[in-house]
Amino acid sequence: MSALNQYLDLYESNKELIDSKSAPLLNALRPKAAEALQTMRLPVRGSEDYELTDLEKMLAPDFGVNIARVNLPVDPARTFRCDVPHMSTTLFMLVNDKCAETDTTRRGLPEGVLAGSLRDIAESHPDLLAPYFGHIAPLSNPVVALNSLLAQDGFVLYVPRGVRIEKTIQLVDILSHEAPLMAVRRLLIIMEADSAATLLICDHTQNADVQLFNLQTIEVFAGAGAKLDIYDLEESSTSTSRLSAMYIKQEQDSNVLVDSITLYNGCTRNEYHCSLDGRGAHLRLLGMGIEDDKRHLDTYSRISHNVPDCTTDELFKYVVDDEATGAFTGRIYVAKGASGTEAYQSNRNLVGSDTARMHSKPQLEIYNDDVKCSHGTAIGQLDPMQVFYMRTRGLSEAKARLLLKQAFMADVLDGIREESLRDRLRHLVERRFAGDTTPCTSCGAESCRH
Repeated sequence: MSALNQYLDLYESNKELIDSKSAPLLNALRPKAAEALQTMRLPVRGSEDYELTDLEKMLAPDFGVNIARVNLPVDPARTFRCDVPHMSTTLFMLVNDKCAETDTTRRGLPEGVLAGSLRDIAESHPDLLAPYFGHIAPLSNPVVALNSLLAQDGFVLYVPRGVRIEKTIQLVDILSHEAPLMAVRRLLIIMEADSAATLLICDHTQNADVQLFNLQTIEVFAGAGAKLDIYDLEESSTSTSRLSAMYIKQEQDSNVLVDSITLYNGCTRNEYHCSLDGRGAHLRLLGMGIEDDKRHLDTYSRISHNVPDCTTDELFKYVVDDEATGAFTGRIYVAKGASGTEAYQSNRNLVGSDTARMHSKPQLEIYNDDVKCSHGTAIGQLDPMQVFYMRTRGLSEAKARLLLKQAFMADVLDGIREESLRDRLRHLVERRFAGDTTPCTSCGAESCRH
């Protein structure tokens, strides 16, 4: 029996309750999602584009889903405080899959900007969200279909035409429960023409010994001339699973940067489905993962150049050690009429033990001769001659290896356009390579000690 059956049964038995705790815009998608899931088979390890990831196994445990929207007996603004020193942010929170705000959340947001609960904004501004919600994330993807079936809330960022948000918006996602729980999160980001914003998403897990699951779908719309930076930082636990599918649609001359950093996790699969649909659009897609113990990180990307004169630059790096596993599958697609395309894809990896595993499959699919495209992958170990050279300069072997790993990740971190955030994340990466196993201390969170 498929792991999907338990969630289909949950929906069929609780349709009215699920709908009553959400908004009509979200509810309208559920019957279609249920129909899609009825005939769907979850990919297992070894399936196409799932060489090392088993969705059937990931979804098999009996995770609870908070369809009744029971309030947690905590004040997230006091219980969890995720600070990036020397960087002022506008702070929002998702406590499991419920959007929460602090007293200072809306200070400084320009007029016309909408940010906050997906459920609330879908009820108050349904006509504004309707042309976007569910339009680029297809129900043929099991991650999207299951999310659409059960998502009752999430986060929305809407930036009107010509509005530039100078202050970084920070979304802190908290997973916390005393029993196994699945948080079903839906994010919708709408950037109208000539708008600009920076979004920092921080995933954190409390109750680190409990099996917790983050199932999320993110839809991003970048209008003509819009500029958007998304920084996605995962600091969870070895008992946390994450399935994330991000869909990006870019119009003419838009500029989007996505930089994903996995410092601590359990089992993670991140998908990026990017569509460049306007001439002159530019996308930079960066990511890194530090995997040790028995952690697993799988990245899938598909970048579609559908019109002429667009550019993309993709770089993912992994350091895999102990019994950890990593996987990268990337495809750059260039349509027949997409002349003048420039697209570059690279996956580079360090494997630190005989028991660690890394799978890499970069791909190009090109239907036009007037392009500049390249792709490549490299899997290796630290250069012993470099280690030896640094040891002759008085460094210990451990320190030499630490510095070389930090240098290996430098270009992913250098891609961060926010200087204070770049400095902070560089510090977190250095500490992670140094063997720090307490991610929550980076936030100064009192709750991390409770």
